[in-house]
Amino acid sequence: MNLSVMNTSSSSSSSSSSSSPPSSPLPVSLEDSGGFFLLNGSGTGSGNGSASSAALISSIYSVVCVLGLSGNSMVIYVIFRYAKMKTATNLYLLNLAVADELLMLSVPFVVTAALLRRWPFGAALCRLVLSVDAINMFTSIYCLTVLSVDRYIAVVHPLRASRYRRPTVAKLVNVCVWMFSLLVILPIILFSSTAPNSDGSVACNMQMPEPERRWMAAFAVYAFLMGFLFPVLAICLCYALILSQLRVVALRAGWQQRRRSERKITVMVTVVVSVFVVCWMPFHVVQLVGVFLQRHDPTLSQLAVVLGYANSCANPLLYGFLSDNFRRSFQRILCLRWMEAPEEPLDYLDYYSTALKSRRLSVDQQEEDGARDLPPPDPAPGCSLNPTSNLRG
Repeated sequence: MNLSVMNTSSSSSSSSSSSSPPSSPLPVSLEDSGGFFLLNGSGTGSGNGSASSAALISSIYSVVCVLGLSGNSMVIYVIFRYAKMKTATNLYLLNLAVADELLMLSVPFVVTAALLRRWPFGAALCRLVLSVDAINMFTSIYCLTVLSVDRYIAVVHPLRASRYRRPTVAKLVNVCVWMFSLLVILPIILFSSTAPNSDGSVACNMQMPEPERRWMAAFAVYAFLMGFLFPVLAICLCYALILSQLRVVALRAGWQQRRRSERKITVMVTVVVSVFVVCWMPFHVVQLVGVFLQRHDPTLSQLAVVLGYANSCANPLLYGFLSDNFRRSFQRILCLRWMEAPEEPLDYLDYYSTALKSRRLSVDQQEEDGARDLPPPDPAPGCSLNPTSNLRG
């Protein structure tokens, strides 16, 4: 989310307007702030250094955009193309790829504004771009939370997987994730607009009511809690429960292949979640430090935002390295069949059928144990359990 929640202005404009009281609330702009601090052409150093910085940042954004669009497009294609990929887990990954793809579509607006050093697209597109950017950031972390809950159910409660881990349930959950994300970003939809900077250029950001600093601080905390801390705590809880019961579940299941498959998927989801935390934590830290400590480094802010965007192009690479099915599917659509390894058992199983098999095996085992505990049946009249006695008779 490239929203700037820092209520600061550029050094040049603040120095030129020194007549105003320093404690007065400054106009909310994107000057020298996280995400769009180079997008409004506010005159913050119009020398070669500033222009070269804008060009460098725009180049990095462009590379991230190309990689993110191509990689997530492949993920979406292979899940729709191959029937074996249409599992509950993959549908959650599909939702994550769609969110990352839409997030990448806002990057061209960021690059254009960075090069022009102003927002040239008007108030309507400002609200649309910021809203799309925000909903996809929140949707991404909520998708990862759902994936972690999915892992918890698959590993700790395998016999209940047939009820909760079906494609139809996954589709319904994905719709609920988007609706919840839309509800969370309502403040961004309501307050996003354009505003003039002190030099006459136009900035795109959230225009908060008075007192602006308190509203910005409240929004920074709100975005941190709803878009990072609470979901990460839920994810950590899921994996703590998985680790605490993984050994017991594995011994009870008794399926080496299923245990291996679950472990591979769990590792992949764990790595994806960890990369998300690493990519987005600097962004939230920079936002909170800027709001509460009034310390802001434009370069550090831009690097934090770029790192957050880079997470969207990292996920397809992780799938290719950590999932045999995704790797083989990517090789096929890229015409790299000669790189394919020998076919192995699928690491994405049909959990509906495997859960039923687990349940049948469990029932059979219980019947066998019960039969073993029953006393021997009484012999029929005239019969003896000792065959020699019958012969003597």
